[in-house]
Amino acid sequence: MKANPSPLPMASLPNSHRWVMSSKGSSRDYQISVAFPSEEPPPQGFPIIYLLDGNSVFGTMVESVRLQSRIPARTGIGPAMVVGIGYETDAPFHLNRHYDYTLPVAASELPPSFDGKGWPDQGGADLFLSFIEEELKPYIEQQYPVNKERQILFGHSLGGLFTLHTLFTKPESFQTYIAGSPSIAWNERLLLEEEKGFYPKFDLIKQEKHLFLSAGELERSHESKVNEKAEELAKRLSNHIDVVYEEFANENHISVLPVLISRAIRFSLKI
Repeated sequence: MKANPSPLPMASLPNSHRWVMSSKGSSRDYQISVAFPSEEPPPQGFPIIYLLDGNSVFGTMVESVRLQSRIPARTGIGPAMVVGIGYETDAPFHLNRHYDYTLPVAASELPPSFDGKGWPDQGGADLFLSFIEEELKPYIEQQYPVNKERQILFGHSLGGLFTLHTLFTKPESFQTYIAGSPSIAWNERLLLEEEKGFYPKFDLIKQEKHLFLSAGELERSHESKVNEKAEELAKRLSNHIDVVYEEFANENHISVLPVLISRAIRFSLKI
């Protein structure tokens, strides 16, 4: 029997919208998914989570936020909007993420690809960040009641790398940053340069920043050493921003996602 044996209506999340948005700066297309609370918005608007890899984790994030914020007096979590940034595919991931989430890197510095065919194009992180800041955010803020003082960026793996890149180069873009299992080893030299340039930027901003770094315990066996690198980064940043590093027991690079989402909500949406 087929998974979809009859032409029944497709399911969708309540209180959600989806559309395709073309970037004027890069001519790339993005599938934008937005979920909004059923509650009346507060005067300042709702906190908002901008979620990378929206194809894979949008539903998980939305339902997790809604469950945890259902009774704020008990959970300590308030309602929030979720904006998933993905691609026109039913698959959980799209090759375009390799370009959008990464820093420029020479082919000789890349690790071996999984399929032996080489990596997709790299190095479009700045263009992608410009799309978020100059095109996506203004449109979202026109359509929905957004609290601009409580904006959260969530990324995992290469998305975690992009999250750190954003914090280091445009720290004023968000107040809270969630970087799960960040691919720090992907052109680590350039990321370290960006980190060094972050400290004088941060001193000028005069705005508190929050960073949640994490990895799964089972990732310790991977050659990228993401656990050690993320923990060391948290220690270096601790004198400048509010930063937490957590390692999740018995979780690998993929299984860690639901745990990361739950913990990120409690870190970023406290009332």
